[in-house]
Amino acid sequence: MVDFAYAMAPTPGGQGSSSMMVQLAFFAAIFAIFYFLLIRPQQKQKRERQTMLSAVKPGDRVVMSSGLHGTVVKLSEHGVTLKVADQVRLEFDRSAIGRIVPASGEGGASS
Repeated sequence: MVDFAYAMAPTPGGQGSSSMMVQLAFFAAIFAIFYFLLIRPQQKQKRERQTMLSAVKPGDRVVMSSGLHGTVVKLSEHGVTLKVADQVRLEFDRSAIGRIVPASGEGGASS
């Protein structure tokens, strides 16, 4: 009699196709969250950095990622030569530039 009762019972998880749709919607929502919170801002930051590196020109004051300050003297495709003191020129990879420092008269706070 018990075997007959089990045969009449509905299969476990009887809502197969609708639960699959819920899982797909859940994974799509997780992907959307990752895209808007991680991937998209990282791509935007990378694009801004590429724009900054391509805008460097001789005479600009820059700070390297190591913290070294200098003035750009010469540029090549992948390198940059900085003047850090009188008669001292150092060559770095262009990607080592951390930021461009505005000249002392441009838009900064004066002390």
